[in-house]
Amino acid sequence: MLIKCLILLSAAILLTASKIPEPGERLGDELTIVKNAAATSDTTSILVQLRELMNSVQVGNSTGIVAYIVPSTDAHQSEYLSRHDERRAFVTGFDGSAGTAVVTTNAALLWTDSRYHLQAEQQLDDNWELMKQGLSGVPSIGVWLAQNLTAGSFVGVDPRLMSFREWQTIETQLISAGIKLVPVEENLVDKVWGNEQPAQNANPIDTLKLQVAGKTIARKWEDVRQQMKQKSVDALVVSALDEIAWLLNLRGSDIEFNPVFFSYMIVTEDKLQLFVDLVKIPADFDKHQLRNNVTVTLSSYEKISLEIRKIVLKKKSNIWIAPTSSYYLTALIPESRRLQAVTPVNLLKAIKNPVEAQGFVNSHIRDGVALCQYFAWLENQLKLGREVDEISGAKKLEYFRGSKENYVRPSFETISASGPHASLAHYNPSNDTKRRITDKEIYLCDSGAQYLDGTTDVTRTLHFGEPTDFEKEAYTRVLKGQLSLGSAVFPALVKGQVLDTLARKALWDVGLDYGHGTGHGVGHYLNVHEGPMAVGPGYVADDPGLQANMFISNEPGFYQDDDFGIRIEDIVQIVPAQTAYNFTNRGALTFRTVTMCPKQTKMIKKELLSEAEVKLLNSYHQLVWDTLAPVLVGQKDLFTLSWLKKEVKAI
Repeated sequence: MLIKCLILLSAAILLTASKIPEPGERLGDELTIVKNAAATSDTTSILVQLRELMNSVQVGNSTGIVAYIVPSTDAHQSEYLSRHDERRAFVTGFDGSAGTAVVTTNAALLWTDSRYHLQAEQQLDDNWELMKQGLSGVPSIGVWLAQNLTAGSFVGVDPRLMSFREWQTIETQLISAGIKLVPVEENLVDKVWGNEQPAQNANPIDTLKLQVAGKTIARKWEDVRQQMKQKSVDALVVSALDEIAWLLNLRGSDIEFNPVFFSYMIVTEDKLQLFVDLVKIPADFDKHQLRNNVTVTLSSYEKISLEIRKIVLKKKSNIWIAPTSSYYLTALIPESRRLQAVTPVNLLKAIKNPVEAQGFVNSHIRDGVALCQYFAWLENQLKLGREVDEISGAKKLEYFRGSKENYVRPSFETISASGPHASLAHYNPSNDTKRRITDKEIYLCDSGAQYLDGTTDVTRTLHFGEPTDFEKEAYTRVLKGQLSLGSAVFPALVKGQVLDTLARKALWDVGLDYGHGTGHGVGHYLNVHEGPMAVGPGYVADDPGLQANMFISNEPGFYQDDDFGIRIEDIVQIVPAQTAYNFTNRGALTFRTVTMCPKQTKMIKKELLSEAEVKLLNSYHQLVWDTLAPVLVGQKDLFTLSWLKKEVKAI
């Protein structure tokens, strides 16, 4: 239920009631650094039990596996997990969203990327060795296992929790050392976890109205069938939860922050078959099918493997399945009849239809108002000497968002990070680690919301006092990279990897960098991270090339360990561009920023900006003002209007 927001008014800054002031007009005359982590948990007993189970695993005529891999995914290879599926966190004590654990008979190792190196160091106990992915000399999982296990050994993993692509990579590396990767279908971590493992969610599904979805299921199905015909396949297996939700114009809440529900789907020429816990089906599902001109065949969630086997047995058909689907499902399909490629649903979902695109714009305007209300409130609280910490600040931001039309929930857990906590790219505050937000250090706020008509994700970095010269230089170089990427003109279908350097060059010029990607796709009232495209330094196997009406993030950053962090993030829409030569009819594209929230100018060293960059920033701030000021005036929120006017003043 939406919260009704109180309009903030301040007599000290009342403006002329009928006139929106121009941005250029004047309105009138140390804490102790603590580590970001809950106390480490003792994993000794868990590892003892797990190793006992490893010794009892039957592999053909043999007994025992010498290593067990625990991925950070569920059976749908989801990025975010329900509590039931947080197996790697249970085993290791590390609760970051990315990482893979490997337990051998005498070692326990965690691989995770640079976003989580500091957090993992703080959360892992002495049983664990941290393998810092991305650093020189750190081997991959497969290479480490090949180097440290003896020939003839067996390495086990739950085949539902590892994608075929990852399985194939590790298997290839192990084969060369005479080691075999084997499926262990009974999950060993679940057995150790026992009755304390949270139950799997079975929340009700909601139907999505056509005025929000923009396309009927029937039209989407026809688009998918056309691509299936081009590839000469008879059936498409869909296991990614957001793809199923998008195709069927349904949403759920089985995973916190992600409007998805546990299910599988098989698409053929004449049948849409949904495999789902039937208790989740909404009461208006029959009407939903009529509105969408389709009939969806319902089967229980557990029958997906049986149905795949039936298709394999009854027809000499070709079956399409994504290489990111589980090894378990993929192995059911004979290799000779298997098409492994990113699904047509994935790409269709990434290119927003006109209704979805407009929903993105509308939701970001409402979200921008909420962000401005929060930052204006926060700055005023600090001026008044009132205490605000990372958690109470995040709750206040959610309060402002909750007052907006079509608001549903946050799109991820708010990264509300003060001072050294901001140096952890994916920090989340807890009651044990929360810091006060003060005017003595940087505050980084990365947050987002699910609205019925769009999903938002925005980061702003602010200092409410006097930033240091180095903080200002780092901020300015991050901003330069963001402006460079955001204003880029590029040929249609260029891979996102090609553009990544634009966001990093200003940092690279002085030997600085950041360890995460620069851009990810965003779902339409769906997952805040979606593919298949991305902007980053690494190769993305499924990237189809950037296309008009994709929405991605633009988020360079910089992180000074145990000191401060900076990230500036907007969501941008890919739109056609006009150029003199149009890339020889290939077509030109550029970005249009849809995020509406000022970037703090007091953090800028203007001498580091070019004239063109100053113009880009001022133009963006004018757009923010022109877009949000009328809304705030309509809401009679003169308090926030005054703050906005100050923040968008041209430099």
